[in-house]
Amino acid sequence: MAATEDSLETYTHLSLHLDPATKVLSSTKSDSQIQEILKNINGLHNQFKTLETPNHAPAGPLPVNPKRTAQLTKLRESAGQSVRKNDMAGAVRLFTLAIQMAADRPPWEPAGLVREELALCYMERANVHVLNRDWVEGFKDAECSTECKRGKQTGPQGQTAPGNPRAFTIGGKCLVEMGRWEEAVKWLERGLELEGAEGPDGKEMGRMLGEAKEVLEKKGVA
Repeated sequence: MAATEDSLETYTHLSLHLDPATKVLSSTKSDSQIQEILKNINGLHNQFKTLETPNHAPAGPLPVNPKRTAQLTKLRESAGQSVRKNDMAGAVRLFTLAIQMAADRPPWEPAGLVREELALCYMERANVHVLNRDWVEGFKDAECSTECKRGKQTGPQGQTAPGNPRAFTIGGKCLVEMGRWEEAVKWLERGLELEGAEGPDGKEMGRMLGEAKEVLEKKGVA
């Protein structure tokens, strides 16, 4: 191993092993960063092996694999059935599986699709937490949903695509129920700024914002 003051010019020889049967790449070095890199490489290789294309070569970003989309839809529908049966734990488990499946889409598929699916699944799981009066987890999922998607979008043909107002409404409700009034004001003002005051969610955000401000005024908080 040759080393200089500049770490970018450091050469470190690693002993790598490729299993001839499984094609899994491994190293005897226990460095966590190296093990994480090898994990990602092996994971990508496994994704290639599942492709139903000639030589398992990835196709272009579109069309996406319809099987994963169908599986995601089935998980969300099953989770909805669990909610109707008042099986909240089951619904959370199924939405969690849907989130994992969406996040595990191959990297060559459109990132926009992944964000759209994750935003929806996080929002739906947040709603289950609200029904279960688990305000902390509900807000965390609502926040994740808005990180994936927020604000109205303009399509290539000039059409307006809906944003994610429901996630802001759910997050606002969680903050209000927890009595985190100042955070609720900031969150709801942000939601109204990005999503607008129109529609049921916009009106509900406006109502909760007024309630939060009224509480803060009574407490003497500017």
